[in-house]
Amino acid sequence: MPVISEFFGIRIRMYYLDHEPAHFHVEYGGAHCTYQLDGAPLAGLLPSGRAERLVQRWARKHRFELEANWQRILAGRPIRPIAPLE
Repeated sequence: MPVISEFFGIRIRMYYLDHEPAHFHVEYGGAHCTYQLDGAPLAGLLPSGRAERLVQRWARKHRFELEANWQRILAGRPIRPIAPLE
């Protein structure tokens, strides 16, 4: 599963052949969570409120790129990396 971004120990992935609704996966501190493309949590909890806020801020900033990657996944095309938070 490709890593599309990584920042502050947070790893963001998107899976090919994944289920709806459109979402991305987050790994941080041993936790695995899923978020909607707008940054709203779908499943799981991150062990840090700060990490949660960073993921949500990143998702809001890169919403259009996340949506474009989801469309690429559905079309069977390669997804593109997305810039990390700095």
